[in-house]
Amino acid sequence: QAQLKESGGGLVQAGGSLRLSCAASGRIFSSRVMAWFRQAPGKEREFVALIRWNTGRTHYGDSVKGRFTISKVSAEHTVYLQMNTLRPKDTAVYYCSSATLWSWHPSEYDTWGQGTQVTVSS
Repeated sequence: QAQLKESGGGLVQAGGSLRLSCAASGRIFSSRVMAWFRQAPGKEREFVALIRWNTGRTHYGDSVKGRFTISKVSAEHTVYLQMNTLRPKDTAVYYCSSATLWSWHPSEYDTWGQGTQVTVSS
């Protein structure tokens, strides 16, 4: 089973940008999907974006469409989340995850990183 490690979180002002990275190690199957979720205090885990390793097909949550971009570098086993025009409502812990099925439901994901904090100040 793969292990996932996120990095790149931090504090940024509203309107700014951050890029998150998710490095995968261990057994990685090219047919799997990789996703980003986020969770703010007192709220449920929210889908952000997902990408399939072998095709590069992507899908985004409505709240981030047009502002966030998910991408991958297969040779590096790394998935990125470029976040632009950040808003205070984007403040959350961001998690990288992996699944077999094409899904935006967190229950379908069986591998998770430890998370990285993103804080957007107004």
